[in-house]
Amino acid sequence: MNKILDSLGLDAVNPGTWHGGEHSADESAELIESVNPATDEIIASVRSTTATEYDALVTAARESFLEWRRIPAPARGNAVRLIGNALRENKDALGSLVTLEMGKIKAEGDGEVQEMIDIADFAVGQSRMLYGKTMHSERPQHRMYEQWHPLGLVGTITAFNFPVAVWAWNACLAAICGNINIWKPSPKTPLCGVAVQKIVNKALAGEGLPPVFFLFNDAGNQIAQKFVDDERINLISFTGSCAVGKKIGERVTARMGKVLLELGGNNAIIVDAAANLDLAVPSIVFGSVGTAGQRCTTTRRVIVHQSRLEELKSALVKAYAQVRIGNPLDAKTLMGPLIDESAIERVQAACAKVREAGGEILCGGETIEGAGNFISPAIALAKNDWEIVQTETFGPILYLIPYNTLDEAIAMQNGVVQGLSSAIFTDNLQHAEYFLSNAGSDCGIANVNIGTSGAEIGGAFGGEKETGGGREAGSDSWKAYMRRQTNTINWGSDLPLAQGISFDL
Repeated sequence: MNKILDSLGLDAVNPGTWHGGEHSADESAELIESVNPATDEIIASVRSTTATEYDALVTAARESFLEWRRIPAPARGNAVRLIGNALRENKDALGSLVTLEMGKIKAEGDGEVQEMIDIADFAVGQSRMLYGKTMHSERPQHRMYEQWHPLGLVGTITAFNFPVAVWAWNACLAAICGNINIWKPSPKTPLCGVAVQKIVNKALAGEGLPPVFFLFNDAGNQIAQKFVDDERINLISFTGSCAVGKKIGERVTARMGKVLLELGGNNAIIVDAAANLDLAVPSIVFGSVGTAGQRCTTTRRVIVHQSRLEELKSALVKAYAQVRIGNPLDAKTLMGPLIDESAIERVQAACAKVREAGGEILCGGETIEGAGNFISPAIALAKNDWEIVQTETFGPILYLIPYNTLDEAIAMQNGVVQGLSSAIFTDNLQHAEYFLSNAGSDCGIANVNIGTSGAEIGGAFGGEKETGGGREAGSDSWKAYMRRQTNTINWGSDLPLAQGISFDL
């Protein structure tokens, strides 16, 4: 553990307020303890941000924006290129810290850092492609076009389950668009935030650039609420639960700010009568067990054709028995701990509600003796309309739900309030295309013969309904961090009006 901390320049007590490469540390501020969920041991501490420090941080960020926005976008992209290179150099150590502090297995921790590297590379290219359109004017000797300008200050609030990657999705794109990023990480993973701040700002040191990346930590939620309500913050990007996201959306829009919400998912895989189970089973297991079921894209429901139910049930129970649970830093481990004891309690409560409703727990749902927050992943036979199935339980519990017709399966898949990720496994071309049609999945992500989890950064990531409607990462997601401006230039000597209006004086 000490080796990981030392390699990232982390101490027993770390300042939690960063203005680019500079930090402040009010000695009277509360300490946030970082706890290893695999052992319940304290890793290190991060000092929380005071109200005075927060105001100074936002003031400095606004001043920095005035300079950063004037730097050409390709030059801003070069800064992100330097960050991507620094992340490559620190991939192993940072991936290990993600595993140590959050609990996901080492392969996933490294994969999360690789996702940061990928989005940095994407943003570098995007910095030369912040395109606007040229339109034909109905008026002679007029030219119309649109251009995109930075918003200003982009606030990013991230969740514990992806403590570094989601920041990169927002920060790298916001930066090449000309914005300053202010980050509030989860109090459950504060060390990851400090480590990233050190890496990126060390990479930019000596480049003659203004501070671009700012960080504050909140032991409770008082500073976070101030952040959400702060009219100086042009955009709040929030990743977390639907319940909290709704409140944030209401508060930000009430002050006429912009909001980008990436909220919960109650994701389903449809296993068709023509499904290839050699593809479906490993995808379901990874989707439901990966990150101990603590992803927004976790597979939570499997809607299986009645003719394949017994076969799939047997295969999944057998596969679950082979999932190696334990120390997430061990390369052989496939599932680490849940984030804390309350997460364990929520999974066990869900299992109890399944039994109360008349369902059956086929396997799992049992705590594992010893230190840490370990539980065996559960599979339950259930019905889609049960309240517990309609609820996103943020942990490794998977519901098996039989169906008879494809329309019935799609109706069940869509019959939840969330709309993030979805998938169908089928070798029937017509069924695959129907699933992707406007009569099919209502989710922001719809896949064929791959699972619900593990999206690539090249596509826009996000969902519909109570998932929030936001889009991050690839495609044209960069537009969320900019304001659109339509320009018309009259290069003639007359003043014709649009729509043929005559206004002669």
